[in-house]
Amino acid sequence: MESARLIAGLARYAGGDIELAEELAQDAVVAALEQWPNDGVPAKPGAWLMTVAKRRAVDLFRRNRDLERKYAEIGRDLTADDDGTADFDRAISDDIDDDLLRLIFTACHPVLPVQARVALTLRLLGGLTTAEIARAYLMPEPTIAQRIVRAKKTLASAHVPFETPDGQARPARLASVLEVIYLIFNEGYSATAGDDWMRPALCHEALRLGRILAELAPDEPEVHGLVALMEIQSSRLAARTGPSGEPVLLLDQDRTRWDQLLIRRGLAALARGESLGGDPGPYLLQAAIAACHARAFRPEETDWTRITELYSILAEVMPSPIVELNRAVAVSMAFGPQAGLDLVDQVAAEPSLRGYHLLPSVRGDLLMKLGRKAEAQAEFQRASELTANARERELSQRRARAAAAEPPAASSPAPSSPAASPPRSTPPSLPPSPPY
Repeated sequence: MESARLIAGLARYAGGDIELAEELAQDAVVAALEQWPNDGVPAKPGAWLMTVAKRRAVDLFRRNRDLERKYAEIGRDLTADDDGTADFDRAISDDIDDDLLRLIFTACHPVLPVQARVALTLRLLGGLTTAEIARAYLMPEPTIAQRIVRAKKTLASAHVPFETPDGQARPARLASVLEVIYLIFNEGYSATAGDDWMRPALCHEALRLGRILAELAPDEPEVHGLVALMEIQSSRLAARTGPSGEPVLLLDQDRTRWDQLLIRRGLAALARGESLGGDPGPYLLQAAIAACHARAFRPEETDWTRITELYSILAEVMPSPIVELNRAVAVSMAFGPQAGLDLVDQVAAEPSLRGYHLLPSVRGDLLMKLGRKAEAQAEFQRASELTANARERELSQRRARAAAAEPPAASSPAPSSPAASPPRSTPPSLPPSPPY
């Protein structure tokens, strides 16, 4: 529970050496496992761990004459505060909060590949073991271990300072931090591969990290936007799967199972982000879209016109073919499936969507609405072949069979009203986070 704060505090004493800080923290935990069963758990476990870790640092610096100055500094700290209480109290003060923020920015530094940032963040800030991270991402444990080791070496060789960036560097670095947290959440919300549609533990971990960041950076609108998005999306987790783990799409979900506490927290975070002023960024806009769904007690009460407007703004802020695909779904709900299909066909040729399984899924959905069953069947079958997630594949195959079983329409019907015939699938707000 104290892992991230302990490592953050020790990293400052270790001159920003994250690997050394982690080793010192692990040594302290080993000492606790050896002593606490016999001596009992101390009144302030965090203070005990910090004191032991710093004493290990003193021993290490004592053996290294090049670090004699640091040894003297830590020795003075220990003399002034021998029981570690102040160090632990500082763990909830601005000083350690600053250290924790530095650790977040360091672990998510752009010098690292995105996948390395994700693994290192989960290891240092989430406290997940290498095995847990590997299991969450369905990857071999040695692969994850190598990524973490290489990430630490890269940070050290690049002489990345243990600091919170300011000035012009801060927005770019903050964007990297938000991207990492967002990717962790997305993988939990809609797993890219494996037998389960979701991995809720990753959603919970990303939300925890987002909440911490919102406390440490309270004046950043996009931080609150991301937290709002994750709170609202998380509110649906219980309703997104059926008894056997099968996917339940947004418009088919039992909305009484949506977590109203998370929705209220999300709406509050959205309001806080918007109150800070300025033009909304991509996370605030996505949170506003999610809020439109959260405020609708029934699917037919969804304000699809407003969602269409928000997607249009999002497309200007962050141009993306996937945003356009999302906008096409909202347009189909507000103005009929043919209007949506026309937009889908405009973006279908984008190279970046060539292997994206939700493109044929959405197209098949709209073709079904228009009575073009054979074409819809082919699109659903293609969607099933593109996804690596077993549950997603089963869903697309089931829809393909349903399209094949439908009798052919005598003629293409006029576009149906959104309330009478909503599409059964919507694509993600940004890759790879579907709102359904």
